[in-house]
Amino acid sequence: MSYDVDAVRAGFPALEDGYAYLDGAAGTQVPTSVIEAIATTYRRGIGNVGGAFPASHRADEIVGRARQAVADLVGGAPDGVVFGPNMTTLTYRMAATLAAGWKPGDEVVVTRLDHDANVRPWVQAAARAGATVKWAEIDAAGELPVAQFDGLLSDRTRLVAVTAASNVLGTRPDVASITAVAHAAGALTYVDGVHATPHGPTDRRALGADFYATSAYKWCGPHVGAVVADPALLDTLRPDKLASSRDEVPHRFETGTLPFADLAGVTAAVDHLAGLTGHEGTRRERLLASMNAAEAHEQQLFTRLLDGLRGIPGVTVQGAPARRTAVAYFTVGGQTPRETAELLAAARVNVWNGHNYAWELTGALGIRDSGSAVRASIIHYNTAEEVDRLLTALST
Repeated sequence: MSYDVDAVRAGFPALEDGYAYLDGAAGTQVPTSVIEAIATTYRRGIGNVGGAFPASHRADEIVGRARQAVADLVGGAPDGVVFGPNMTTLTYRMAATLAAGWKPGDEVVVTRLDHDANVRPWVQAAARAGATVKWAEIDAAGELPVAQFDGLLSDRTRLVAVTAASNVLGTRPDVASITAVAHAAGALTYVDGVHATPHGPTDRRALGADFYATSAYKWCGPHVGAVVADPALLDTLRPDKLASSRDEVPHRFETGTLPFADLAGVTAAVDHLAGLTGHEGTRRERLLASMNAAEAHEQQLFTRLLDGLRGIPGVTVQGAPARRTAVAYFTVGGQTPRETAELLAAARVNVWNGHNYAWELTGALGIRDSGSAVRASIIHYNTAEEVDRLLTALST
């Protein structure tokens, strides 16, 4: 089906300010449908869950709908959807829970490609348990070779943490092959899908992700994080929790009161993604069609962006992975990354500069201590005109 970016953009009031929002990898803008879902929740009145009155019942329904929506988005079961304030907080919580069973001599594998939120929680948890950390390295193109994992894993490996897509290079490693090696060694897998989820269809089971993390604000929702796993796996884990709080899965992993209005926004954001094309069917079927169309749109713009950047004297693009999301990480000769970002801001183009929490990756690239690079990222509401505006600003 055809992809009508103008129709998509019409649903985003923030895009009316005249700026080119090429900063989606740091957080996306929010459509009116999400804004209204949140506002309507507050207008109607809500109570905490589990009460005997209608406002409480509404909260129960909101939570249930949000779990189903995220399950539809990534391919999972609603009872396996754990909500939290963000991916980082949830990953620290999962790391502490899983590491409670680790012993000295156990091993954890992390990668230089990952956002630090899928590195540091595991490194720190391993240190407390006396476990050994092993590192999967990137190659010169910014790829994460699968072959190295055979030599990294053993029967003492307890967990492999890997990203589904780099948030600065866009690299999409062969996660399914990596997780297959991990499972053959008897290890669990924790896949960071924060950057990957907005840029194409997601199937958690096909990826082999025992745990799959995502953040709604990267796909046009509010600031809510989620980790999705099989309910049966979650039921084997015992996180620290209040004695008085619910013990069944997934509630035992959710500390405190959930943000009910924001969860209504999560459902609306998933519905927004499902409605990007006119495809019919279940929400899961519509999501698969929409995200395929969005990915094709983004990749077309990304080719335009990459070709343009490579044609500008003095511009260096970091990495050249074969399969990547629509994000370019680059420097301009004679300018610091911050100066380039400020130049583009003056041209009404929003981009990010710095390490963007890709701490190990920017270190491996040898650019972290010099300000790293500039990141321009494309999401499904961006246009060719916005890409051209960035290229023109860099060329003048």
